[in-house]
Amino acid sequence: MYTLNWRVIFIVVSIIPMLLIFLFTPVSLNDVLSVGVIPFLLSFMATMARILLQAIRFYYFVRKFIGKKVSTFWKIIYARLAGEFVTQTTPSYIGGEIVRIAFLTKSGVPAGRAAWVTTMEIIADVFVGTILAFIAGFIAISNGSLLIGLLVIAIATPTFGFWFFILIYSAKKNIQLPAFSLKLAKKFVSDQKAQRGINSINKALDDLCVMSRENFGSFKSVKIFSVGIAITLIAFVFHGVSFLVLTHSVDTYIGLFLSFMATSSSTILGTLPITIGGSGLAEWGLWGYINHLNDFSQIGSIVHDSNQLKVIIAWRIASYYIPLIIMWIALMRLTLRTTYSSSTSFQS
Repeated sequence: MYTLNWRVIFIVVSIIPMLLIFLFTPVSLNDVLSVGVIPFLLSFMATMARILLQAIRFYYFVRKFIGKKVSTFWKIIYARLAGEFVTQTTPSYIGGEIVRIAFLTKSGVPAGRAAWVTTMEIIADVFVGTILAFIAGFIAISNGSLLIGLLVIAIATPTFGFWFFILIYSAKKNIQLPAFSLKLAKKFVSDQKAQRGINSINKALDDLCVMSRENFGSFKSVKIFSVGIAITLIAFVFHGVSFLVLTHSVDTYIGLFLSFMATSSSTILGTLPITIGGSGLAEWGLWGYINHLNDFSQIGSIVHDSNQLKVIIAWRIASYYIPLIIMWIALMRLTLRTTYSSSTSFQS
């Protein structure tokens, strides 16, 4: 219950930037509703298609990397949706992998193998997301939008570099927690618990690196990962469509490619560890890209651009806040089922 209370706090905090937009801009709720019910529903449906594609990718990785005996299709889908709720309610979109690892280990999968599957998911998202961000950034620079282009590239570069390093390094050597981790852990828990926790994490990292070496360079694994990349790319396209279907009320022409690039830029800006779920950053990044942001003097213009801002707010509600409710239901379902199973096992 304590964890779930924190989830509620995170949701409330993520709503604050939206409330500030309504308070300090000329955009009203009626303006947002003026985009139309059908475009709004289409945006929501495109977003859910993206989320379900990510869940199907998780199912595909589990089946191919671990086997067919791990839970059922819908349980795996629920676990992915539950993990996505955590991802979308934390800074930098992190934390969902912990839910997925916990689900897999609860289903009898060794921690290292579970970590491998979730790592492949992260790398697929990072690889596609950062490559698209690089493309969007270079296109923005070539069009004269120097500020937004350089900003997108600057954020994408360390993210891509870190995970590329992890992938290459784990295929050659074992990754272990640094020595100071044990001393740090002992400040919060007993020596015995700290040692046991560090040993468990290092064992999982060892297993992860073994899995990496077993699969790195394997044609079968490359094929599986390529399918995952293809699913991820299609999911990103649906993310672009979720904004495109709302742009009929904007004077500026926004085609599929521009919408695709703009939402990719929005996603990479949302990874900055500043707000919950990238709230405020995602909206600003989207506005900055479609308006060819070139210098800092233009940043404040978003406050007065009610015509585009109403569409961006409608997109954020349809693509973030409403899907968050569905993901929360999946988390509740997963949590209650786990709690019930544990209590039943204890009684028996």
